[in-house]
Amino acid sequence: MTSPRASAGNFPLIALTAYAPLVWGTTYVVTTELLPPGHPLFAGLLRALPAGLIAVAITRMLPRGDWWWKAAVVGVLNIGGFFPFLFLAAERLPGGVAATLAAAQPMIVAVLAVVVLQEKWSAWRLLWGAIGVAGVGLVVIGPAARLDAVGVAAGLAGAASMALGVTLTKRWGRPDGVGPTALAGWQLTAGGLFLVPVTFLFEGAPPAIDGGAALGYVWLGLFGGLLAYVVWFRGITTLPVNSVAVLGLFSPLVAAVLGAVLLGQSLGPVQLVGFALSLAAIVAGQLPAPTRPQLVVATVVKEEVSRSKMPVGKGISR
Repeated sequence: MTSPRASAGNFPLIALTAYAPLVWGTTYVVTTELLPPGHPLFAGLLRALPAGLIAVAITRMLPRGDWWWKAAVVGVLNIGGFFPFLFLAAERLPGGVAATLAAAQPMIVAVLAVVVLQEKWSAWRLLWGAIGVAGVGLVVIGPAARLDAVGVAAGLAGAASMALGVTLTKRWGRPDGVGPTALAGWQLTAGGLFLVPVTFLFEGAPPAIDGGAALGYVWLGLFGGLLAYVVWFRGITTLPVNSVAVLGLFSPLVAAVLGAVLLGQSLGPVQLVGFALSLAAIVAGQLPAPTRPQLVVATVVKEEVSRSKMPVGKGISR
């Protein structure tokens, strides 16, 4: 179990890792305000493939041995497969519902950590994951939210895809001598190559790109792609996987704040309560599960009873 002191020592890395979901929270407003409509997969492709190729060119490192297929698997789960599910859910559901389904990722990771990583079951992680999802739901779901079976299935599939990708990335770590930039480059490239046929199959030819769209694509590719995934994968391979997963709750919260500030969307008392719950879940996700005081007391009592039964003169130094 991680000690409180160790958790405090990880704070700089936790804060750096949080950059990724924070900047991903800008995706909605950038997409709606700057990018051409009807081409979300093309946006995902430009977010992944150029960033991956740049990272590979900078590091001049290619996968070796079994890392060819490992990079392909986690690249598709984290990026190439995740994006189509995400955009399908966003297309068929209100943004708030899609964001809440995506926020289920920490709960899925809590289960996968037991199955894949052989970690001990943690009701603490699962509880705070559920609280985080509830908080996000209060922030982003309006009273007129509608549900679509295909959209819900896509949202949950996207959350499960990235949850499994995050867990496998943690399990496999990084090969010796390979840094987070190279690892991010491999995954972004694999995910981007997977998106090439998917994008042109479902969206056809690329849209016309004006100055605003070019700025949006650069933001998504450089800051939301290359830099975000480098720090994200560094955090995954260094920090506890549950701690990283719960940071993903920042993304829908940032999207809600930007919607209120830039698009005039209102945030009432219910949304503020949701913010409080979500932030509490994020903080709790970085802390070790509390020990059970009753077990400590029982141990002390047992020791005292044992001492009381000790014969007179035993254990007393003269």
